[in-house]
Amino acid sequence: MTTLIACSHGTRFPEGRDAIRALVAQVQTALPDVTIAQAFVDVEEPSVDEVVATVEGPAVIVPLLLSAGFHTGVDIARAARTRHDVVATDPLGPHELLAQTLKQRLEESGLHDDDHVVLAAAGSSRPAAAVHVEQMRDLLAPLLRQPLTVGYAAGAVPRIATAVQAAREAGAARVVAASYVLAPGFFAREVAAAGADVVTPPLGADERVARVVAERYRSGVAALEALQSTR
Repeated sequence: MTTLIACSHGTRFPEGRDAIRALVAQVQTALPDVTIAQAFVDVEEPSVDEVVATVEGPAVIVPLLLSAGFHTGVDIARAARTRHDVVATDPLGPHELLAQTLKQRLEESGLHDDDHVVLAAAGSSRPAAAVHVEQMRDLLAPLLRQPLTVGYAAGAVPRIATAVQAAREAGAARVVAASYVLAPGFFAREVAAAGADVVTPPLGADERVARVVAERYRSGVAALEALQSTR
């Protein structure tokens, strides 16, 4: 059986660690026969390099990250290259199930018809990350009646506070920040501090997010089998 290496960023915030553990538990429920190993690219241990070096048999690294960026393109990709029986998948986003989860978070936060929604992402200096966020916006927009724009906590523009201010200047009665972050932590706090009238909670441990992880894992297994068949 191919191991699933669930690789998240890592955080110093206990509530963030709890959310990731809960998500991994949901993934385990969705994939009861699969061995899951947790790994991290920063802050927490074990590192993805250490897990890849010690796991027995083939493995699929699924980034518990919402967009491509430095960690997917460098840390995770480097770890996957160290073995011929390990592959890394795409990040979790963009995905229709994430759009559905964001929509529910917005509705639970009391979204009004005359609100303006800012999709508030962590951000990255790598252009691919912004492309993924924009694709996520395009998936979410048809699910909402409200105007929808994008803001970033770091690495790209416009920053969330700028997007919030622009929405107000355009006449929005309220501005709602849809937290496009996976778990409580540094970036979730940046979203909360950006000045929106309402801020939704992170995606967190949600059955739909777990389904995306399982889908990425299955695609990775198929890619690994295709790769090995050519050797």
